Amino acid sequence: MNALLGVLFHFLGGFSSGSFYLPYKKVKGWSWETYWLIGGVFSWIIVPPLAAFLTIPGFWEIIQNESSSILGLTFLFGALWGIGGFTYGLGVRYLGVALGSSIILGLCMVFGSLVPSVYYEFSPQSGKDNIGLMMSSSWGQSVLLGLFVCVIGIVISGKAGMMKEKELSTNSIDPHGTEVKTEYKFGLGLIVSIISGVLSACFNFGLEAGKPMANIANEAWKLANPDQGEFLFQNNVTYVVVLWGGMAVNLIGCLYLAFKNKSYTDYTKRNVPVVKNIIFCALAGTMWYLQFFFYGMGESKMGNGASSWILHMAFIILIANLWGVVIKEWKGVSKKTVATISAGMVVLLISILIVGYGNSLR
Repeated sequence: MNALLGVLFHFLGGFSSGSFYLPYKKVKGWSWETYWLIGGVFSWIIVPPLAAFLTIPGFWEIIQNESSSILGLTFLFGALWGIGGFTYGLGVRYLGVALGSSIILGLCMVFGSLVPSVYYEFSPQSGKDNIGLMMSSSWGQSVLLGLFVCVIGIVISGKAGMMKEKELSTNSIDPHGTEVKTEYKFGLGLIVSIISGVLSACFNFGLEAGKPMANIANEAWKLANPDQGEFLFQNNVTYVVVLWGGMAVNLIGCLYLAFKNKSYTDYTKRNVPVVKNIIFCALAGTMWYLQFFFYGMGESKMGNGASSWILHMAFIILIANLWGVVIKEWKGVSKKTVATISAGMVVLLISILIVGYGNSLR
């Protein structure tokens, strides 16, 4: 039952992440950095503390009483994750959306799922899965197989995207719903994409670093609710600090672009529906945060190991591709390209089933 609930919660998180950019498509007259910053006010500053306040009594005291080393490391990983997310755009600019996204998301999945388990192999901690245990157990082997299958699904989806870009001969749309003018520079694009993929995995490292805060929330809840299992919302306190790090990087990046592109004038433009834009940005920012809210719930059922991260990433990619079909981003491509993206989504779905099955064996 825990494995089934974990898969369901990760699906909801993946749906939120794969869908959050849709409200941004309704924003009129604003540059990317403008609406990304306004949406970020909700996803980084307003919603995370509000969610923690509503679910964890005394969450602020937990943060205040935590050691500076744990807070600093959690913040640092959040900032590195923010850099990874911000350089995503450069990767798709120099390699194209399909190839850039495939490399970035693939590396993010592999590093985010395996690096913590390798670390715990050399620095064992109670309750933490290490790579040796995964490779020697039937459930761990199933999870690793699911990871391998998921990477294959990403490669197939990336191939379909490259076929689409070639056939339509138009500027591509990135996962944020923004038109990307590709300037193919393979060497530079590959370097940027690798950096982005590795750093994007740091969100999972931030959760590991801030786990002591989640543990305090979890133990307090279990003391008040004996025999009720693990606290679903324990990670909400950790998100506050991780997202502070991401906020710092994105704030600097958006302000830089605002002054570089003179888009700071967006806020005073005439004939721009400011109120509607803010509402759509608020909706997008809230949906963006909900991916982590539901990820934490899934993690409480499955553990913050490789399986949680794999399911999180797989559902994001699957949902984003499905939305691409729904909103007709694939309209006009050949049957071969449609068959290829369909195959990629089927493989991703199979990987999800394999990982879910592996967790049911624990």
